[in-house]
Amino acid sequence: MALNIADLLEHAVDAVPDRTAIVCGARRVTFAELEQRANRLAHHLAAHGVGKGSHIGVYSRNSIEAMETMIAAYKLRAVAINVNYRYVHAELDYLFGNADLVALVHERRYADTVAGVLPDHPQLKHVVVIDDGSAPDADYERYGGVDYEAALAASSPERDFGERSADDVYILYTGGTTGYPKGVLWRHEDVWRVLGGGINFVTGEYVADEWQLANEGKESGGLVRLPAAPLIHGAAQWAAFGALFGGSTVVFVPQFDPHAIWQAVQDNKVQVLTIVGDAMARPLVEAYRSGSYDASSLVAVSSHAALFSQSVKQEFLELLPQVVITDAIGSSESGFTGIGMVTKDADHSAGPRVNFGRDAILLDEDNRRIDPVPGATGRIARGGHVPLGYYKDPAKSETIFVEVDGARYVVPGDYARYEEDGTVTLLGRGSQCVNTGGEKVFPEEVEGALKSHPDVFDALVVGVPDERLGQRVGAVVQIRPGKQADFADIEAHVRGLIAGYKVPRTVWLTAEIGRTPTGKPDYSWAQRYVTEHEPAVDRSQPAAQS
Repeated sequence: MALNIADLLEHAVDAVPDRTAIVCGARRVTFAELEQRANRLAHHLAAHGVGKGSHIGVYSRNSIEAMETMIAAYKLRAVAINVNYRYVHAELDYLFGNADLVALVHERRYADTVAGVLPDHPQLKHVVVIDDGSAPDADYERYGGVDYEAALAASSPERDFGERSADDVYILYTGGTTGYPKGVLWRHEDVWRVLGGGINFVTGEYVADEWQLANEGKESGGLVRLPAAPLIHGAAQWAAFGALFGGSTVVFVPQFDPHAIWQAVQDNKVQVLTIVGDAMARPLVEAYRSGSYDASSLVAVSSHAALFSQSVKQEFLELLPQVVITDAIGSSESGFTGIGMVTKDADHSAGPRVNFGRDAILLDEDNRRIDPVPGATGRIARGGHVPLGYYKDPAKSETIFVEVDGARYVVPGDYARYEEDGTVTLLGRGSQCVNTGGEKVFPEEVEGALKSHPDVFDALVVGVPDERLGQRVGAVVQIRPGKQADFADIEAHVRGLIAGYKVPRTVWLTAEIGRTPTGKPDYSWAQRYVTEHEPAVDRSQPAAQS
């Protein structure tokens, strides 16, 4: 079986060549056109020395060309490397070197930034530039940049590449919340199994063969799907790949804009919207309320990779009662770990509550399997199809893998709790856990309680040094536009949802919460903010714990 990203895409092309594959603004390409363009780019890159194992940077917002570049890389058995388009010089310099880029495909708007970084990376020998309608005076020819469409026009559209393997390499650079990005290294089959639909997310059953998804898509007619996250994020990449494997149409908006998202839903009759937690959900709710959009085509909203609080889910259900909401948990290191369906009027303080996926378990601090009894808390681990490790960092790789009962498991650092109904509640990343007087407080739980207050738009929770308790719970809060901060009312509301020791004792106000480009909470930003600003509320003496 050719369980390879490029082969799986080619099967979809063969099954539904004339169906629309990707829409971005006014442009659209069929599956056959998408492949021919990717073939042309692959032949162009091959003529400039790109081959098996070569690393190609993809420095672009969401676009047809970004997907074509990734597909072209995999057709050559090369590796596409996601480049965060918000990086500044130092971060790009690190990534270009750490990822060993030999070629780069970038939007023209980034020409000046690329020009400043390239001189320090002589191994990066070929650059292709996408005309994105911006920076008409950008002089990319000064560093040998080739126009994207010209490169395609001069190359063959034929699918005449060699045989590929399930062992070919996929790398996803993940920034996390601190430090420079790390490249998570996967085999194609493994990452397809856990993120691309190779194992059914709900039933846990294996896809029978390499043609099943394409054939099912041909028979069903596929769906229209819109991944709202940037393609620098694994959640968006695999929402797009998974859709294409099954013959579905993917709709892109170049950069997250909630009004543009709803307009694209309306214009293209989108059926499935994929988002990254509250960071996208809240602006989308606000935009929908303020506009007059037709979202009647929408049947599902799926959140991945970041907190999707219960209160925001309820707002979605009130606005779009026909929609089914799913919440999936996982990470770049673990892949899919669990999924849950949202029920109306559930506990607003609860974090994502999901059914564990295949091979997911909880471990104690000594890496022993925890029995699934209600209330038991531990670190999430997943066996089966796991990554090979971090690119060029064997020491860091060893920190996320453990052996349990003779099998290899990945343990990315998230904690969860078993519930009475057999589900698990995601508590959050252990590295961000606040230890207050010996009690563990997971920020996500407190953030969910804060954001369920009608006047709170967004919040991040951090540990604040405390002489008596070691740490106390602090919160950076963004109040909803047009509202005033009533701290007594917010505190009373939160106390009705979570234990007293979890209630923030110190609160800072901000005009906007800091998040990463992919919507994940930026706890480093929050820590800097609380250090550099005076709090709006400071009750350093803890209340009686409850």
